[in-house]
Amino acid sequence: MHIDFAKTPMLVAWEATRSCNLACVHCRAEAQLEPDPEELTTEEAFGLVDEIAKFARPIFIITGGEPLYRRDIFDVAEYAAKKGFHVAMSPNGTLLTPENVKRMKEVGVQRISVSLDGSSPEKHDDFRMVPGAFAATVQGLKYSQEVGLPYQINTTVTKRNVDNLPQMKEKVIELGAEAWDIFMLVPTGRGKLEDEVSPQRYEEVLHWVYDQSLDSPIQIKVTCGPMYMRVVHQRGGKTPRQHGRGCMAGNGFVFVSHKGEVFPCGYFPVQAGNIREESFKDIYQESSLFKTLRDPSKLVGKCAICEYRETCFGCRARAYGASGNYMAAEPFCVYRPGQS
Repeated sequence: MHIDFAKTPMLVAWEATRSCNLACVHCRAEAQLEPDPEELTTEEAFGLVDEIAKFARPIFIITGGEPLYRRDIFDVAEYAAKKGFHVAMSPNGTLLTPENVKRMKEVGVQRISVSLDGSSPEKHDDFRMVPGAFAATVQGLKYSQEVGLPYQINTTVTKRNVDNLPQMKEKVIELGAEAWDIFMLVPTGRGKLEDEVSPQRYEEVLHWVYDQSLDSPIQIKVTCGPMYMRVVHQRGGKTPRQHGRGCMAGNGFVFVSHKGEVFPCGYFPVQAGNIREESFKDIYQESSLFKTLRDPSKLVGKCAICEYRETCFGCRARAYGASGNYMAAEPFCVYRPGQS
């Protein structure tokens, strides 16, 4: 089924809260222990679901911070599930208890995604800045497995762990995940440009991921690495997303902050609107920012002339972070248009 992303989002991520019990070195949200007094109320969260349901039935990703810090999180998840949304949740893993995972399954959460950024306690806890985070997350995944709640594991690639990826793959499979989602760092929040691997190493990682995906017993995918779509084409494989391009920011994907601000994605700090001031549908369909992001002719630099521009599009958040121009060339792409 083809979706017109100019009219309908396929994925909506809602940042339920910015409060969290961890202090991760790469945290997009720069999460804090205490909740922001301006975060959406329960009724406003229900209202957001209602607004989305007027024109879409997306994958609804409840993220944070730590979404389990919200007392009403199961109510909102259940409300979205009853509206026909495919509900997913992204807890950090350390607060997964037998009661929590059972409740998630009962209210209609279909999958959770949990981050592990190292194959050992030493590597992962160094990321999370909290001793014991690895052990707590692994235990939480076991609880999820016991109640039949599917999960994927997310890993953000930085200089700290890029050489640990082969061991991470083995650990992800060992832990029984349904999928492994490899996030290429976007320097936002606590994540800094100096934490990123070099463009050449970035390219090597994407080719390594493709090689691993060929015979992996679980799905391996890439997020915030749109050049992977170009790599798949170059290597003669099938495009991993049947609908959509590499960077879906504002074009199939949309992010709603804890305060109701609407952004192209969680790493892209340019606001398209606020659901407290206008309808979600109007923001998604009519925002000048989103319209620009849907138009390949607005790209500049080498992305403008690249034969893969409509397949890849470059990471618009990374372009913005590096240059201040979100339609500029993807700064971590080593490909030169016309060389394949």
